[in-house]
Amino acid sequence: MAYINLLPWREAARKEKQKQYVTILAMTAVMSFLVFFLINMVYSSMIDGQYQRNRYLENEIKVLDQRIAEIRTLNETKRSLQQRMSLIEQLQGSRNLGTEIMSEIARVVPSGIYLTQLEKKGSNLLLVGRSESNNRLSTMLRDAEQSELLDSPLLEFIEAGKDESRLLSNFKMHLTVKGYEAVQDSEPVTPSARGGAR
Repeated sequence: MAYINLLPWREAARKEKQKQYVTILAMTAVMSFLVFFLINMVYSSMIDGQYQRNRYLENEIKVLDQRIAEIRTLNETKRSLQQRMSLIEQLQGSRNLGTEIMSEIARVVPSGIYLTQLEKKGSNLLLVGRSESNNRLSTMLRDAEQSELLDSPLLEFIEAGKDESRLLSNFKMHLTVKGYEAVQDSEPVTPSARGGAR
């Protein structure tokens, strides 16, 4: 039987297997790196796209904030103009109010009643004066109730006169003006009216 030395063949086969193993291992490492690189590229692209969308949304939000600020400014300007227009309409409607009030007071106040003070605050009127009798004051109240301009007559007090004017009673009456907005500042129609209304 011939002697066959198998060691060199086994050694060569082992080296071939090691070489194949190293090659497969290297190919696996390269493939893993490529897969990881591709995944990384995909996710980086997605993140960059999201950043761009976020920047776009932030820019649009800034534009909308500017527009909202402009709208608020326009609304404030509109409210200011509406208030001015309303005030102008009030002034237009009440520019002859003083004359109308004086004319209506002259119509309502009967003879025998003497006004010493006539004051207007907003839509309220204050009449202070003297009366020869309570019947004349009752007539004045009735006429004020039937007036188209005056409303809500309220007699605050009647007081008997003293000393030389015992025949005259002092009185104080409140009235309101119909159909006119109350003006914020006090408007005296006239500081005082001496003597009889009629």
